[in-house]
Amino acid sequence: MLTHTAYLHSAKRARLQRLRGRVGLGLVAGLSVLAGMTDAIGLLAMGDFVSFMSGNTTRLAAAISQADLALVVRLALAIVGFVVGNALGVMLVRSFKRKAWPVLLIVASLLTGAGLWPVPTALPALLTAILAMGMINAVVEQVNGLPIGLTYVTGALSRFGRGLGRWLLGERRNGWRVQLVPWTGMLLGAALGAWLQQWLGLMALIGSGALASVLALVCAFIPRAWQLGYLPR
Repeated sequence: MLTHTAYLHSAKRARLQRLRGRVGLGLVAGLSVLAGMTDAIGLLAMGDFVSFMSGNTTRLAAAISQADLALVVRLALAIVGFVVGNALGVMLVRSFKRKAWPVLLIVASLLTGAGLWPVPTALPALLTAILAMGMINAVVEQVNGLPIGLTYVTGALSRFGRGLGRWLLGERRNGWRVQLVPWTGMLLGAALGAWLQQWLGLMALIGSGALASVLALVCAFIPRAWQLGYLPR
């Protein structure tokens, strides 16, 4: 049997784990809002997805079948840019001694620069925003052992659906409901981004940059031990 002291320590660890999970999910929600917001702005202002590479892959295949060379090059660059952004995000997190807030400040700078880019030559702005969206995936990879996707929600909906199926079969596993957090964040962010784009056009990306700066400030105050649990290993 546990002694009273051991019981108190165990209860304290459980409370801290729950709190760490809630903080992590809050950060996931904020980053998903950022991803949805930026994706909607990019799609409406430039005609291409900024974080939804599944959509760009399907469009790339269609462009290849139609021999649309200009669109093939544009979408291929978008996909490569997203992959490079993910790789760069991991490298930057490591170079900053596994701190996420400097990466988010770089993301904020990239998004602000993209928002200030002249509209007639929007491809550099598109690629800059895509690079930034790839980078944010290195900020949170998991929360309390649960895999989390930030810039794509197909996996989240799939995990939620499978968890719902198990629940209906009587299995009581934890964690599947939290997959709705990134989906909800992306939905709300996309609605906000679409509204901003209607008023500001491509300059709405400056709003994405401002949100990334706020998230960087939030990350700076999250205990380092907790952040290490969110980051890629």
